[in-house]
Amino acid sequence: MILSQETIAFLMAAALMAGLIDSMAGGGGLISLPALMAAGVPPVGAVATNKLQSSLGTFGACIAYARAGHMDLKTYRWPVIAAFAGSVGGAWLVQRVDPSILAGLMPALLIAIAAYFTFSPKVGEMDRHQRVGIAALSLLIGGIGFYDGFFGPGAGAFYTTVFLALGGLSLLRATAQTKAANFASNLAGLLTMMAGGHVLWIAGLAMAVANIAGAQIGARLAMRFGSRLIRPLLIVMSLALTAKMLIDPKNPIHLYLFG
Repeated sequence: MILSQETIAFLMAAALMAGLIDSMAGGGGLISLPALMAAGVPPVGAVATNKLQSSLGTFGACIAYARAGHMDLKTYRWPVIAAFAGSVGGAWLVQRVDPSILAGLMPALLIAIAAYFTFSPKVGEMDRHQRVGIAALSLLIGGIGFYDGFFGPGAGAFYTTVFLALGGLSLLRATAQTKAANFASNLAGLLTMMAGGHVLWIAGLAMAVANIAGAQIGARLAMRFGSRLIRPLLIVMSLALTAKMLIDPKNPIHLYLFG
């Protein structure tokens, strides 16, 4: 599939914004993935190409957080591995079934995330007591990884919520660990879909350049302003993504409510 220069420029602008938002609050996929589909890319090809650009962008954010000392890959290596394994399964499955099944669940999940960050009084800059062990945390992260490989958008917000609410991490450290898990699941999904031949390389690499730039800007803003910036963005992005999905005529929830 050959895209025009104007279309590539449009996709790069979407990827820049997606990288900036994703590195701070997650949900960037709800910007880049619809942009790809609006450009006429088939659904599975759009998911695959989105994995390429988001993998490279998330890797850039990982480096920024790791260099600043906010990432602990030794302690949280198993959740990261679980995210990779889960995503392989999800990416394998999405090439064989209709992803609208999970798309229908997204609005409820995103509303729950927004409610958590709105009403939780304990979200801050300090780590808190971890509520579950690494094994349980890994299972939950692996489940989100499966979703990320299967569909993707919003996975970053889900990762952050689990690391924060159950892992006991501060908001900044939860965001940093999210980048590691998100990179693992993005990479796994990409490799699986590459095997299926669904990636549009020119569009994906062009978007990756813009996504990396946006991710670097977003990571530095998050590290500078911490929860003062991340928490409102998580709430706003969760509600905005919910509204976007509810007004989408193709979303199962929209069809149920307004059809």
